[in-house]
Amino acid sequence: MSGRFELGRSLTDHRQPPVTPEQVDSVRGVLKAYRFLAFLTGIVLICSCIAWAVWTHAAGTGYLWMAHGWLFLIYVVVTAVLGFRLRWPLARYALVMLAGTIPTMSFVAEHFVTRAVRAAQPVPTAD
Repeated sequence: MSGRFELGRSLTDHRQPPVTPEQVDSVRGVLKAYRFLAFLTGIVLICSCIAWAVWTHAAGTGYLWMAHGWLFLIYVVVTAVLGFRLRWPLARYALVMLAGTIPTMSFVAEHFVTRAVRAAQPVPTAD
C-alpha cells in the first residue's frame, strides 16, 4: 500500500493497514488509555443497563447514564487519536467507536484492537 488515501477501500475495509515499528511504539500510551477506557465504559454501561432493568424509576440511575456519557466521549476521543496514529480506515473508526454504545461490545473491540496492534509489532530477533 502506497500510503495514499483510497476512498473505495477505506470506506468498506476494516483491517489494520501496515504500520511501521515507530508508529506502533508511538501509540503504546494511547493504547493503554484506550484499553482502560474500553473496560471502564463497558462496565459502567453494563451497570447502567442492570440498574435500569431493576430500578426503572430510581433516582440514582441517571448518574450512571451521565457517567457513561462522559466516559463515552473520552473513549471516542482516545479511539480517534489511536486510529489516526495507526491510520485506521473509516469503517474501523466507526465500528470501534460504536462498540462503546452496546453492552459488552467494548470488551470485544478492545480485544481485537489490542490484537491488531500487537500483531503489527516487529518480532524481536535473537542475535
